[in-house]
Amino acid sequence: MTHTVADAEKSRFQSAGDQSPRTSGIVLHSPVLYEITVWLAFLGKEHSFREKVLNLGRVASGESVLDVGCGTGTLAIAAKKRVGVGGSVHGLDASREMLATAEKKARKARVEIFFKHAVAEALPFPDAQFNVVLSTVMFHHLPQKARLLCAREIRRVLKPDGRVLVVDFEQFSDQKRSLLSHFHRPHGHVRAKDIVALLAEAGLKTIESGPVGIRDLQFVLATPSCCS
Repeated sequence: MTHTVADAEKSRFQSAGDQSPRTSGIVLHSPVLYEITVWLAFLGKEHSFREKVLNLGRVASGESVLDVGCGTGTLAIAAKKRVGVGGSVHGLDASREMLATAEKKARKARVEIFFKHAVAEALPFPDAQFNVVLSTVMFHHLPQKARLLCAREIRRVLKPDGRVLVVDFEQFSDQKRSLLSHFHRPHGHVRAKDIVALLAEAGLKTIESGPVGIRDLQFVLATPSCCS
């Protein structure tokens, strides 16, 4: 049996039967604190943000979607409502506490979402499974090497004509910092051009990018280079 470099990298983060996947990034474990922070950051308008993200990702009925770093599942639930019964949504997070809350929310919303306890550096899915991969305010939690591993994994699990949407905090000067930036200051920022370069290194070509239009968030939409 042969092993690829990607297989070797995955084994560093999660092995068969390993119930505690490891990541070099920051993992949030308090669903309550997380949701309070999100509510304050978006002034109670998280629904508008979720819909904006789905629109930017061009998520459509019948598609298969992966939410990397799904947190408490609000975006994954919104995505499932968008793709409908003909589509599917998977949510992945390194925190069991977040996933427990996400599963409760999905049951309450009466939607089927497949949640997985795993890390962004080693996605536990086969090649070319998803039409869309979403990553919202997650990349800044990862150190540089882990970001590249995550990007390469996203490229691997995307279908040839698939799309990845990365949304994260822009890096501004202190004079331009917003209320939202104070919540993520300990975790850092990611410049848009750095995201574009990172995705390119992973084999993904940017087709659209710019400000989300909410706070100091930016987005990058990319597709596999071979199919751009």
